[in-house]
Amino acid sequence: MTPDDLVEFCLSLPQTDETFPFGPETSVFKTTANGKIFALSALAGEPFTVSLKCDPEEGRALRDEFPGQITPGYHLNKKHWITIVLDSDIEVSLIEQLLRDSHALVRPKIPRAPASR
Repeated sequence: MTPDDLVEFCLSLPQTDETFPFGPETSVFKTTANGKIFALSALAGEPFTVSLKCDPEEGRALRDEFPGQITPGYHLNKKHWITIVLDSDIEVSLIEQLLRDSHALVRPKIPRAPASR
């Protein structure tokens, strides 16, 4: 996955915006409805990585399966965030699914319609 691929994929998710609150070198992807972050990346970083929100159990399993390629979130809550080295041999389809899952974790929940009687 290239930096352009990452930006394109993140912006393809519903109600997503790219911002730069930490400076021009760090892309921050948020949901527009509530402004919550679901992914961060220094697009010119070496190595090229993305940090994203993840279920704690899934994050532990991924870190065990991909040691050195998936690590606890860099400068983030280590329980709820992981950092993925994108120029590694992790399948793009897995990275995309993890980005979708991260987005789903932070997007506003749609209220259920009241049950009709």
